[in-house]
Amino acid sequence: MRVLADENIDAPIVSWLVALGHDVLTVGASPPGASDEELVAIAERDQRVIPTFDRDFGEFVFRHRARPAGVVYLRLSGLAPADLLAKFQAAWSAIESRAIGSFVVVTAGPIRVRPLAGAG
Repeated sequence: MRVLADENIDAPIVSWLVALGHDVLTVGASPPGASDEELVAIAERDQRVIPTFDRDFGEFVFRHRARPAGVVYLRLSGLAPADLLAKFQAAWSAIESRAIGSFVVVTAGPIRVRPLAGAG
């Protein structure tokens, strides 16, 4: 999977995705000082899924109709980094099978999936 990891995604998650063989571009490797809007444009152009803790990406895809390959919104606050990585790893098979063409919300409870308009 092609991924554009937002700046708020911890290095252990990025490293784990790379170890799985995913093509991961990090915000640090994108243009310095890039805005969320610019990151969405990069993800749209390169058809990358954006994992993020920033709910503003929902506005870009639903209100402004941006079309990255998908968005994975991690709505997981207050977890220690090791616990966050463990939760992400445990949820990954469900995330991976649903991320393309969707806005996926990962919480402590069930994963929620909303299709992106025009996807597919």
